[in-house]
Amino acid sequence: MKQYNRDNMADLLRGHGINPTHQRIEIAYALFSRQQHLSAEQIMATVNDRHSETSKATVYNTLKLFLDKNLIREVIVDPSKVFYDPNTQNHHHFYNTASGHLTDIDAAGISILGLPMLPEGVETEGVDIIVRIRPSERPGLV
Repeated sequence: MKQYNRDNMADLLRGHGINPTHQRIEIAYALFSRQQHLSAEQIMATVNDRHSETSKATVYNTLKLFLDKNLIREVIVDPSKVFYDPNTQNHHHFYNTASGHLTDIDAAGISILGLPMLPEGVETEGVDIIVRIRPSERPGLV
């Protein structure tokens, strides 16, 4: 796995056609250095721990730019929970509803037997599977 640091963030952004401003580098670093699924609020908190100059609007606008340039993926686990994923390879997710933690599932571990007939004039862009999990509730265990 590639090691990401602030020095190579500018090259990563340029490689996706993004002008590497200071704030964009910090937002990218927050995502790529950890290789975790983070919410916009978590990204903003991480960036502002280092430099308390990044607004909520800047974070959201930058994330939209990163999405538009296919630098990251958006994972919507429910209407109120959106995560940003630096892994753009084909994969799916486990979502732990108790902890709020999102974990990758290798796409090779899931098979889809078929998709419904598509409306005329459209094509499949992708299929995202989110398997919702929670701790087991076993009788007799506390």
